[in-house]
Amino acid sequence: MKRTRKSEVPEVVKQLGIRIKDIIEEQQLKQREVAHDAEMDVENLRKYIKGSQEMKISTLFKIAQSLKVDPSDLIKDLKT
Repeated sequence: MKRTRKSEVPEVVKQLGIRIKDIIEEQQLKQREVAHDAEMDVENLRKYIKGSQEMKISTLFKIAQSLKVDPSDLIKDLKT
């Protein structure tokens, strides 16, 4: 049975996912490599990239570290 969200995912979460996806593509990485380096399941990373799941701040830091970027680079200029 598929779960439904109580509320719509904020647009800023979707923007963050797009930013992460763009960096992965720019660096010519594979999502599974990034997920492994961030010590997370690749399916969770894909949910973050699609903007269908919000992440904790600690997860943001792990993803940034695996991408070798500053966490502020991931959230800079996102519109709420």
